[in-house]
Amino acid sequence: MKKIVAFLFAITMLSCSDSTPKTAFSKEALSEKLLATDGSQIAFEDILKKHQGKTVVLEIWASWCGDCIKAMPKFKELQANNPEVAYVFISMDKTADKWKSGIEKHELKGAHFMANDGMKGVFAKAIDLDWIPRYVIIDKTGKITLYRAIETDFEKINSILKSQK
Repeated sequence: MKKIVAFLFAITMLSCSDSTPKTAFSKEALSEKLLATDGSQIAFEDILKKHQGKTVVLEIWASWCGDCIKAMPKFKELQANNPEVAYVFISMDKTADKWKSGIEKHELKGAHFMANDGMKGVFAKAIDLDWIPRYVIIDKTGKITLYRAIETDFEKINSILKSQK
């Protein structure tokens, strides 16, 4: 009986912890430095500050990610339908050469940065990264309105962007 109660308690705690949607990034995420295309390092917080007052869509991706590449036509359609939104791409590539080549090959329009330590690094852990592509929407006030969306969630992404116009 004790085992059953302990199991039910554990399940309850797990389900409760995910029920509160995140509306802000952690201090760890905000302070983490990302690589810019010019070779400089910039804190994630400073990247977000550059787009203050605008709705922002973050796409976390990698040039080697098949699902990321498959979703690009839908993402480009999203960009075409929402030109007033700022688009920030954060790559999980292992090398800057592959990352920059992917930007060029796929003609990605927006601001581009790369995590310094990939999918299992500090930044990825700080944003609870468990899958790419991953999309995050931040409203004009800087509040996260969608924390976790994947390539099958474009209907939800479009709906949120439409409601924030």
